Amino acid sequence: MKDTSNQYNTVVKQCKDLFVKKMADYGVAWRILRLPSLTDQIFIKAQRIRQLQENSLRKVDEGEVSEFIGIINYSVMALIQIELGHADQPDLLNEKAIELYHKHISLTKKLMENKNHDYGEAWRDMRVSSLTDLILQKLLRVKQIENNKGKTIISEGINANYQDIINYAIFALIHHSESDS
Repeated sequence: MKDTSNQYNTVVKQCKDLFVKKMADYGVAWRILRLPSLTDQIFIKAQRIRQLQENSLRKVDEGEVSEFIGIINYSVMALIQIELGHADQPDLLNEKAIELYHKHISLTKKLMENKNHDYGEAWRDMRVSSLTDLILQKLLRVKQIENNKGKTIISEGINANYQDIINYAIFALIHHSESDS
C-alpha cells in the first residue's frame, strides 16, 4: 500500500502541476461550466482514450497519458463545482482553486485507500482498457443521474462516481508509468 500511496502522489503532483499552469494561462474560466458540460468534456476524453486503445492509426500526436490527466483535472473541477455551484463569471482566486483541488484530491485518495484495503489492490491486475471502460460506465451513470436532476433511489451520488473516475484514471497512469520503466 505504501508504494501505491507514493505512486498516487506522483501522479497527483503531475496533474496538479498542469492544473496550476493552465490557471496561470486561463485563470479559473472553468468556473462558468455547468456540471453536465464538465461531464461531457470528461466523456470526450474517455472516448478518445478508448479509440486510441482500439485503433492503431493516430492522427493527433497526443496519447492516453495526457487524456487521463485531463480526466483527473476535469473531475476535480466537477467536484469543486458540485461544492460551490457554477458561477456566471470566474470568481475564485487561483490560490483558493488550488486549495479546493487539494481538498478534493485528499478526500478521493482517502476513498482509494479504504477501497484498496477492502479489495486488496485488485486494480493492479486490471488492464488499462478495463479501467477506461469503467470510467466510461461511471460517466454514463453520472449523465443518467444528471438527467434525473441529481436524484438516485439506491445508488451512490455523483460525487462518488467522480471520485471513482479520478481513482481509475490515476490507476491507469500508474500502470502506464510501470510499463514505461
